[in-house]
Amino acid sequence: MSLETAWLGVLGLMLAGYFVLGGYDYGAQMLHPFLGGSRDGQEADRSGRNPALEAIAPFFLGNEVWLVAFAGVMFGAFPHLEGNLLSGLYPLLVAILAGLVLGNAAVQLRRRAHGARARRAWDVLVVVGGALPAVCWGLVVGLLLHGVPRRADGSFHVGFGAVFHPFVLACGATVLLLFAAHGAAFVAVRSQAEPGEKAGRLGVRLMAASAATALIALLLTLFGAGASMTNRTASVIIAVAVAAAYGAAWWSFSAGNHVRAFVSTCLATALPVILLGAGQYPYLLISSAGHGLHIDDAITDHATLKILSVFGFFIVPTILAYQAWSWWAFRGRTGRRHLSYF
Repeated sequence: MSLETAWLGVLGLMLAGYFVLGGYDYGAQMLHPFLGGSRDGQEADRSGRNPALEAIAPFFLGNEVWLVAFAGVMFGAFPHLEGNLLSGLYPLLVAILAGLVLGNAAVQLRRRAHGARARRAWDVLVVVGGALPAVCWGLVVGLLLHGVPRRADGSFHVGFGAVFHPFVLACGATVLLLFAAHGAAFVAVRSQAEPGEKAGRLGVRLMAASAATALIALLLTLFGAGASMTNRTASVIIAVAVAAAYGAAWWSFSAGNHVRAFVSTCLATALPVILLGAGQYPYLLISSAGHGLHIDDAITDHATLKILSVFGFFIVPTILAYQAWSWWAFRGRTGRRHLSYF
């Protein structure tokens, strides 16, 4: 395996890890108003606790490390991709960052609110802070799959016409609903029986809704108005894997097997990143104007890659070890005797 391919794999690992770990954060934020309807949930609300937020509490903010690592790998190993991608997707990336700041602040400040009206206002901001990054990441995936309006000089700017293309909108809705289902699976795994069962029931409906919007995106692709893929064989294989993950998640939710449902939603959230990398290889950007960005034109020189590889040899395992340790340290289900973070 060449250094170029290895670093492309590291870039994909960081983004896929962020989708999986940040995805359930966003999903839990979106679902938290719907998981307090039971007697226990009402008592939890009066004390400031919530099953969805308690589930993600020990991992909250820590999952953004993967996004920072993704940006660092792109900046160091793929500077030409970083220059094109960040400038072209600037409006969507600003919206993602705004949602992150808004959601993080709302989650941490909601318990300090005095009165039910103030609490409801913070709850709305928590939902917006989860939904805005989720739908924007879906739009980004849709734009990259469909092809960005890249000019001959290498630059591109995403306008309203590109964002509101039916395929891109279908991808945005698919990822939004998928992250919500992923959050439901995580809450179901982490919570006690009653909130977990309610999250599982929500997961069934959310997976069905996400599958419906994904089917729209697939039909648009089959009719030539959807994804632009250079590696058809890899694209078909990954698409079949996505469909299998969706089916396994829906079936597991329906059967009440929340652990299996969470594993399936993890796969479903990670596979779109693999589809972007493998389905468009050796291009990192497919352009609707016919000017694709080849990996050889996006990556830094070989000497720099060797230097980066020395640091990556230690940093990547450290990130993986930290994530494994945090999951082990905070294993178990939440509940009344569980430490409250928010």
